[in-house]
Amino acid sequence: MVFPRRPVIRVLIALLLAYLAYGPVFLVLTRSTVPAALLVLPLAAGTLGACLWALAGHSARRNAWLLLITVLGGLAMHLVEPFTGVSFCFVAVFAAPFRMRPRLALALTTLVIVGMPLVSHVIGLDMGTAWGLTAGIAYSAVFAFLLSHQAATRRQATEVAEARAREAVLDERARLAREVHDILAHSQSAQIVHLEGVRMLLKQGGDRAIALDRVERAVGLARSSLEETRRALDMLRGDDLPLRERLERLAAEFRAATGKECALSIDEGALAPGAEARLAIARTAQEALTNVRKHAPGASAAVALRLVDQWSELEVRDHGGQPGPPATGGGYGLVGMRERAALIGGRLRTCAQEDGFTVVLRVPR
Repeated sequence: MVFPRRPVIRVLIALLLAYLAYGPVFLVLTRSTVPAALLVLPLAAGTLGACLWALAGHSARRNAWLLLITVLGGLAMHLVEPFTGVSFCFVAVFAAPFRMRPRLALALTTLVIVGMPLVSHVIGLDMGTAWGLTAGIAYSAVFAFLLSHQAATRRQATEVAEARAREAVLDERARLAREVHDILAHSQSAQIVHLEGVRMLLKQGGDRAIALDRVERAVGLARSSLEETRRALDMLRGDDLPLRERLERLAAEFRAATGKECALSIDEGALAPGAEARLAIARTAQEALTNVRKHAPGASAAVALRLVDQWSELEVRDHGGQPGPPATGGGYGLVGMRERAALIGGRLRTCAQEDGFTVVLRVPR
């Protein structure tokens, strides 16, 4: 049977209040005269108020003083009337690890453990009873510190889990951003090349058949981009990526968009890496060829996928066009390629030569 949480908490609070209030009420009511009762009333009320304030407060510094007042008041009540202040010592010791800094809580606990037998000895209490109270307080302190440590460990574990969840969300966002960038940058740059050519032809009164061919190629690229988006979504869901077909299609699209050669060489042994590695290879080849069209117009390209030791190595090289971007370029495309490589334990290297630009990706097998 499961009890509702709020009623249970209310019952526990009521029991705690009754436990704490019994000692002060008994101390005041058992005084033989009214002046004597009025004399101990501030002690009883102050101790009870400090204890309740400490239990309800959240300031560690203020709680330290309040619990110290609670302990001293409890020992004083025990001195005036045996056992009336013991409940405050137990509650203060149990609450200290949760309401104070660890060192101060340990110091307060030590004060109670030392003070209880001394006060009991002063009032002539049987030492067996006195040491029994002290042992009970010590056990309560140990139990409280263990619970506090467990709660702190649980909070830390929760914070770590939340941090990992936030990191996973950010990683997934970055991954989706790379996918969107790779698809859009590749397809739209090719479409821009065709449409710009159409614009120039129409502006100069060129052959309409050639312009129509360019438009049809741009439409084909748009459809290819849609298919590429679907493939990316399939890959994000864990579907397999046909790497050879992807590289062949990228080479064909480069030839169609630029009219230049794109040599393709694939080593069968290099096609075996996992899904993330295949995606990194395909996206790096796509981004590198996109950069050739954007930054080295008129250049031809060569794509090679080979097996080097225990690595699958992709090399994309362009030559014959205008000078490529610097090897240390900070464009999002190069950043995305480096991020992909780092996420799977691979390495990306870029190099600018006199006649072109080279991108080399190595991913572990």
